[in-house]
Amino acid sequence: MATGSNHGSSNLIITVESNPSPSRLSELRLKSWPKWGCPPGKYYLKFDAEETCYLLKGRVRAHMNGSSESVEFGAGDLVVIPKGSAAPGKYL
Repeated sequence: MATGSNHGSSNLIITVESNPSPSRLSELRLKSWPKWGCPPGKYYLKFDAEETCYLLKGRVRAHMNGSSESVEFGAGDLVVIPKGSAAPGKYL
């Protein structure tokens, strides 16, 4: 199931696909992707290119482009963050 969250005046949408099928992950060649991680805490990330990520563990609460609204995603979610997004986030 895919969901979108629209934050900020620039209409940038984070797309969250919960529990994508193994065939979907294979189609994306997930096993060839580099791994990235960080300890729990607050971070500010800016995306100069579209970013697609698959969370192996943990949870993230992101506030897009200074919005007070947040989108939350976690382990097992496939997430697409659009180019031009800026997201202060809390990694839980």
